[in-house]
Amino acid sequence: MELRDHYREFRAKGAQLAALAVASPDAVRQTKQALGIPYPMMADTDHQVSEAYGVYNLLGDGYAAPAIFIIGTDGQILWQYVGGGPRDRPTAQEILDQLP
Repeated sequence: MELRDHYREFRAKGAQLAALAVASPDAVRQTKQALGIPYPMMADTDHQVSEAYGVYNLLGDGYAAPAIFIIGTDGQILWQYVGGGPRDRPTAQEILDQLP
């Protein structure tokens, strides 16, 4: 859980992290608790949000592809990374480097 481990660095740069999972609220709550995730984690049960961001079912598995979006205070996407597989994710440092 690299983002969890670097949470303070993100906060120091003024960033707020949030996670979204195509899962039930109970599954999200259990995952958040089990992993000690300090930032908000939300359930996208009907996958509306992941569809709106264009990452739902990209891999043909009925889930959202792993993706990171940096959204500015004006609501505009400043940077995005969409992984080509479940473990294809940028490092925390790569994300931190993209922050304004």
